[in-house]
Amino acid sequence: MTKPDEPASLRPKANEVAKKAQEEAEYCLYCGTDVTQSDLYQRYRVCPQCRFHHSIPARQRIELIADPGTFKEVNRFLISMDPLSFSGKPSYQERILEAQRRTGLTEAVVTGKCTIGGNPTAIAVLDFGFMGGNMGCVVGEKVALAFEMAVKQRMPLVTVVSSGGSRMQEGTLSLMQMAKTTVAAKRLHAHRLPYVSILTNPTSGEVYASFASLGDVILSEPQSLIGFAPLRVVEQVSKRPLPEGIHTAEYNLEHGMIDQIVDRTKLHQSLSVLLDLLSARYRLTPRARRQPSHHAAAVHETIPRAWQTVQLARHEERPTALDYISRITTSFIELHGDRRFSDDRSVICGIADFSGEAVIIIGQERSHNEGQAFPEGFRKAQRAMRLAANFGLPVITLIDTPGAYPGLEAEERGMGQAIASTLALMSDLPTPIVSVIIGQGGSEGALALGLADRILMMENAIYSVISPENAASIVYRNREKAEEIASALKLTALDCRELGVVDTLVHEPEGGAHNDPDEAARLLRNAVLRELLDIQQQPLNKLVKERYKKYRSMGEYTSHFRSAISKEVTQLQELLQRGVSRLRDRFASVEEPDSEEERSSSG
Repeated sequence: MTKPDEPASLRPKANEVAKKAQEEAEYCLYCGTDVTQSDLYQRYRVCPQCRFHHSIPARQRIELIADPGTFKEVNRFLISMDPLSFSGKPSYQERILEAQRRTGLTEAVVTGKCTIGGNPTAIAVLDFGFMGGNMGCVVGEKVALAFEMAVKQRMPLVTVVSSGGSRMQEGTLSLMQMAKTTVAAKRLHAHRLPYVSILTNPTSGEVYASFASLGDVILSEPQSLIGFAPLRVVEQVSKRPLPEGIHTAEYNLEHGMIDQIVDRTKLHQSLSVLLDLLSARYRLTPRARRQPSHHAAAVHETIPRAWQTVQLARHEERPTALDYISRITTSFIELHGDRRFSDDRSVICGIADFSGEAVIIIGQERSHNEGQAFPEGFRKAQRAMRLAANFGLPVITLIDTPGAYPGLEAEERGMGQAIASTLALMSDLPTPIVSVIIGQGGSEGALALGLADRILMMENAIYSVISPENAASIVYRNREKAEEIASALKLTALDCRELGVVDTLVHEPEGGAHNDPDEAARLLRNAVLRELLDIQQQPLNKLVKERYKKYRSMGEYTSHFRSAISKEVTQLQELLQRGVSRLRDRFASVEEPDSEEERSSSG
């Protein structure tokens, strides 16, 4: 309604302005919110209401990722020339010219170098607005040149992908770009340079099945469409309804195909931290690797009651791997998935700053499935270990599990092979490894992450080939006898050190780590740091040889081992004799008459 004093001559003009404003308004494609006045949308193309991430041009992406004023484009004027003289209306050349006019780009990818968080970085960003971001000869060439530039100038590479696949107008030559970009990515890996791949909406087809899936770390924006084949094709072939959310970033994260989903507003920060941790600035030089001035805290040498230690190791408030990771590291970037099946949350992997040095840290997290890992959990750990070896990062493992998951699903997905291959990988992994048993060290599930240069064990942790309950079930046919057999299993920290299974004991606050998690973490950090600094003095080839010798000598029949085994055998014999005596007494009580009358009648 117009104001009473508004001149009639202005009404048509006001209506025209209102109509024009309505026509120029922008709305979220997902929830329909008016985002015209939103600073978040104008800067990041992210809806302030539902956080939907809209498509964004390549150059704008670079502005959001790179440090201001640092990007320098390379190979800008490489242009497709219609190698097959592809027929169609409009012609291929006309379509290219139209895309160039509309986007201001010469091709569907922008490449160059910049700094991200101060780290010199090569970068390649695909633009979906240029013919769907599809990869033809020039796109493949520019991406390969970006990889080669990273190798030549010894810098990491970041790619941002939004693509429908290959460019059909260039036929088989377009298909060959998959091979070209893959071998270029492999060459970067061979030079041990970091590659971070960022998948956005959409990522599919030949680009997804080549360089985009080969990142050392793969990130994605929320709700991005990610998948190899189009959904309609998947549904037609499957001949059944598809799972909800399939081909989304969230679905891929759940199934172990990507490491993290990062909001666009946080991407620059996440990349900065990640490149910091993977760069040489977080490496301690030999001169810097000095022994810390503090001394090891004395560990209580009193012999604990084994069953009491079992209860402390299993205490529900005892700090978990994540509790320790949050206290002993900073800048923790978690990695997800085994790239085959799923992401097992009972195994936590990531890159972190540990006392000024970048490390790979792997922990068994008992808040998920009681710390019982599936095969994909061990395969995820293998991914992290290979990343550590590639970039020269030490590995720290935190062990807390009653054992590997024993169910049918684990058998079907290859549990035995997953454990064996993890042990084999750790046996000659060319980087320092420190393992800490922080709670339960249950059988092969614990050992799978415990083949290390130094094995530490917290004062109230346990390490055993079998649980006391299962041992009692075998020996006594009664799980309730677990307390009696616990000491014979030699599962306490002092026992394991005496047997030579662990190297160092880590003191805990009085009454157990759960009474003061912060102090427990401080003691753990200092102990790990001492061991890590010590083993880093050795050349890697010598370190691997010493690791071989360490495990080659486990269980050798030396005088020390003979003494320890003799004591264990004696205790087991005594337990068995007591068990036999009880059974004999039980049978005797059944056979013996209870009264004179019964005795006389039996006589």
